[in-house]
Order: sequence, then C-alpha cells, then structure tokens
Amino acid sequence: MNSMTGFGRAVAQTDRYNIPVEISGVNRKQTEIAVNVPRNCAEWDAPVRSIVQGSVSRGRVGVSVSLERTEEAGGSLQLDERKLASLVGLLNRASDLVARPMTLQASDLLRLDIIASEAEAALSPEEAWPAVEEALRAALKDFLAMRAAEGANLKADVLGKLETLEKYRNRIAEHAPSVPVRLREAMLKRLAEADLSVSADDERIIREVALFADKCDISEEITRLSSHFDQFRTLCDSSAPAGRPLDFLCQEIFREFNTIGSKANDSTLSHLVVAAKTELEKIREQVQNIE
Repeated sequence: MNSMTGFGRAVAQTDRYNIPVEISGVNRKQTEIAVNVPRNCAEWDAPVRSIVQGSVSRGRVGVSVSLERTEEAGGSLQLDERKLASLVGLLNRASDLVARPMTLQASDLLRLDIIASEAEAALSPEEAWPAVEEALRAALKDFLAMRAAEGANLKADVLGKLETLEKYRNRIAEHAPSVPVRLREAMLKRLAEADLSVSADDERIIREVALFADKCDISEEITRLSSHFDQFRTLCDSSAPAGRPLDFLCQEIFREFNTIGSKANDSTLSHLVVAAKTELEKIREQVQNIE
C-alpha cells in the first residue's frame, strides 16, 4: 500500500552546470503528471513524463527539472544575433501596418531565448539527457520510498479503525435479535395497561411480532458487512494499487450501515449505527490518501 504524497530529489552534475530534479506528489482521484523543464530543453518533457507515469497510478505528481550554473561556467550572457535580426524585421513590418512604433524590452529578449546565459547556451539537451535520466530515476526512487513508508502507516491506521468498525458490527448483530422480543413485551404491557387481557401466545400478537421481525431483519446486511471487511483486508495486503477499490468498498459499507439504521426502529441500534458511520468516515478520509 502506497500513499499518494511523497517527495524525492536528486542532482545531475556536469562540468558546466548542475541539474536538480525534484518530484512531489499530492492526493488526486485520477493520475495527473505535471512536468516543468528548462525552456531550451522541451524535448525532455515526453521521456520524463513516460518514466514517472510508469511508476504511479493515482495522484498528482509534479516533476521539476531546472538548471544551475556552476562557478566554472561563468555568468556571461550570449546574444542570438540572427534571431534578433529576424525579430527586428518582423517588428518593423508590424510598426508599418499599425502606424506606430513597436518596441522591445529586455524581458522580451529573455523570454524568446534571444539572450541566454553561457551555461544555457552551451547546454546540449541530447548530450545531457543521460545524466538527467539518472537523476530522475534516483529522485523517483526516493519519492516512491517515501510513499511506501507513509502507505505503511496508512495501512496500520485504517486496519485499526476497521477493527473498531467490526466491533460495532458485532454489537449490532448481538443486539438485533432482542428487538422483536422487546416489541412483544411492550405490546403486552400496553394491552395490560388498557385492561385488555391478551395472552403472549395469542395468534394476533405472534403475527404482529413476526411481521415486525421480518421488517427489521438485518441478517443480510450483517453478512455483507463481514464480506466487505474481509475484502478490505485482502486489498490492504495486496501489492496492487488499492485506493480506488478501497474507496468503493467504503461506499458499500456505508450503504449497509445506512440500511441497518433505516430498519433498526431501536434506539440502541441507531446509536451503534451512528458511531459506526463516524468511524467509517475516518477510514474514508484516510483512503483518499492511498494510491
């Protein structure tokens, strides 16, 4: 069992620059991978996305690959004169068309890669990719290890809460058979208070109690809850991603308790159902963190 949250970091190093790679994950119902690479290394986007996508099945994962100039690389800037000349020509034509001057700002030159640092200009994305891939896989390894460690904690927590939930189910199952008996006693008491002498063996009393017992019978719900609990534990022990099926099981467990509550017609059962739903909600909150 893995959590959807985690973090991993590694740095690829060359003689001219460092390339930090960071991976972070947060909760999300579906899989979403956001990749941020340097503007002159857009070709890294697809392979980075492919490598990460092969290791996650749920959650939003952000991958950041950045460039840091080393001291040896120097801090000088380089100008792409050919690209600048082409841009100036386009701006002159645009100025003629709109009859007003079109100006350039330094930020425009940076954004359009006309001015770049020496380290960026010297970077060959193709040559640097092997180092970047190595750092990416190292960061991914740390990221997955953190998700696994948190997943182990989540597993222990939800299984502990499941035991509490099962205790509520057992108490409900133990109490349910006494509900028709108390109904019969209440009916006889009210009849006696009304000075109506009716035997407990009276066919009418027996029929009313039988109809009530059939109406409030929750044996099927109790059986299905036991099955759901067994499936829950099996999924927790599985090596496959369990978040979505566990979320579905929580919905089914809620449905069973809800049905029991609607059939209960008994204050004790109603209180137990409310307590069980409260505990189940805690489980559902944790399941939202599971991959």
